[in-house]
Amino acid sequence: MTATNVKHKIATPEEWLKERKELLDAEKALTRQRDEVSRKRRELAWVPVEKNYIFEGPRGKETLADLFAGRGQLIVYHFMFGPGWEEGCKSCSLLADHFDGSVVHLAHRDVTFVVCSHAPYPQIAAFQKRMGWRFHWVSSYGTDFNYDYQASFTKEELATGEVFYNYRPTKFPSEEAPGASAFAKDDAGKVFHTYSTYERGLDIFIGAYNWLDIAPKGRDEDGLAFSMSWVRHHDKYDDSYAVDAGSGYQPPRVVDGSCCSGEKS
Repeated sequence: MTATNVKHKIATPEEWLKERKELLDAEKALTRQRDEVSRKRRELAWVPVEKNYIFEGPRGKETLADLFAGRGQLIVYHFMFGPGWEEGCKSCSLLADHFDGSVVHLAHRDVTFVVCSHAPYPQIAAFQKRMGWRFHWVSSYGTDFNYDYQASFTKEELATGEVFYNYRPTKFPSEEAPGASAFAKDDAGKVFHTYSTYERGLDIFIGAYNWLDIAPKGRDEDGLAFSMSWVRHHDKYDDSYAVDAGSGYQPPRVVDGSCCSGEKS
């Protein structure tokens, strides 16, 4: 259904302006509430990071402290891409399409931005090349990093029917999960975990969603069994708007299970 044949209330310019001003009051209240939530987020206590995580990326081996790249703050996006997966998560790829333009601006506010996935680095490098992204992307394969920050789950956890994600036990359809974590480093070089967010907490980072929210039809996901089932990798869209409304979450295809040896089972 196109926007032109959606049945909707029609108003005069004067009637529209009255409604728009009422909505503006609600929008301003939401902005003030968001500012207050952001203030409380900045006041959260910091937790020292005691483990010596070693990542692999285009610069070779790097510690968590190395990822700061000389800055005092670090943001890590936990990209769903597991060992042996054919390609990275479609939804995470939607977010990743927004990253490159932000990196230079964040750097000038003392923030380094890094993407991290559980897949071994050769898998990451090949997929990143395909997608044309330039941001710094590292692998946590062989470390506890993803498990410690609720971005990967063991086979035993999944077998129980629930995993600990977004700060409570919940059902989850995959061994990998999306999220974002923030870290700080003090003058002595000590690293602290300051914040992590998951699920709808990631909405704010999806520029396309924020634009859709002001479009006449919004996100247009209400009738979908899985809200993001319409999303494709940017090199896989065609000219059709058709979406299978009954399609649920589709796990990525695993093409090589041999690379998973040595990981938590």
